[in-house]
Amino acid sequence: MICRLSATALAASLAAACGSATVGTVGPQASAKWVGPAVPTPDGGQVTTSIYYGPWSCSAAWWRRCEARCAGEGHALKGCIWLADIKGDWRGRFLFAPAEAGGRLAITHCCCDYPTVSDVSALRRLWENARRGYRNAWAEEFGAWPRSGGDNWPGHHIHDLLHGGHPTARNNVLPMPREVHEVANQAYPQCYSGDSRWSTIGVDRPYAD
Repeated sequence: MICRLSATALAASLAAACGSATVGTVGPQASAKWVGPAVPTPDGGQVTTSIYYGPWSCSAAWWRRCEARCAGEGHALKGCIWLADIKGDWRGRFLFAPAEAGGRLAITHCCCDYPTVSDVSALRRLWENARRGYRNAWAEEFGAWPRSGGDNWPGHHIHDLLHGGHPTARNNVLPMPREVHEVANQAYPQCYSGDSRWSTIGVDRPYAD
């Protein structure tokens, strides 16, 4: 699950509907981290977006959220992948004084027992045709689409195309380092098969800043 984000939304309240990573047991460093530039907000402040990448086992809170989501759609939960955390840091002025605020959004995927689609290649073509425009829209909100070694990072479909994920929805694609993307892609079939790696409850905070 991912909420539709914008620099404005991050500055305002960091979208409570997605939930924020709770403070508790902290794990090792994230597998990768991206820090965007400071982006101006309409209130005259600036917001900086950081993304911490897993994947990790879901915490108890995210597992319960996935259980409710799958049940609400008439499906059973097979597993849960915590893909990343998006952290927003806002700086500006409030009541004529310097002020700071921030929070985190957990990006998770619920492996409900969805049926597979018959023509994934057609969905991939839709994404390939829309990819440049998607990257441009991302750049307007968060800064340039991430790159490594001169190559754009892949766009990772949070709800995978094989199980009915939308190929071009702005709330379903996250830039991801290629090596992390490969690990995440390997995790999805494991998660849908009920592998214990993704059906075991993880810690509340699986990485350190």
